[in-house]
Amino acid sequence: MNFRRGGSQNEPEINLVPLIDVMLVIIIFLMLTTTFNKTAGLEIALPTAAASGAPTVSEEIVVAVTAAGDIFVNKRPVGDKNVDAIARSLTNARPASGPEPVVIINADAQAAHQNVINVMQAAQQAGLARVTFATQRESKR
Repeated sequence: MNFRRGGSQNEPEINLVPLIDVMLVIIIFLMLTTTFNKTAGLEIALPTAAASGAPTVSEEIVVAVTAAGDIFVNKRPVGDKNVDAIARSLTNARPASGPEPVVIINADAQAAHQNVINVMQAAQQAGLARVTFATQRESKR
């Protein structure tokens, strides 16, 4: 018993052309609405500290690096900016006995990076392993 009339019937098929058109429109929409940011440089924020208070250290050597490149060890100017002269000043500021002092580097925001690196190398040459940086307190806005 053949209940089909007529010849062979067409098989149902999925037409992919409208699907491709819709996908193309979606891709074009996403490309037009997406923003591409090109950054020319890095933004660097200076460190801030929100600590309630630093523990007091009995022995400190404060090294200040100014924007002009001058270096001061315990408020005394260092003649040269080279590593050896800074190391001699750090050795002279070191106490003869007692615990190893902490070297606190207080560098200006506009100070050359090389001057800060020179201070760190000088601390290493002087045998001072405990080095830290001074930061500003976080300003409340």
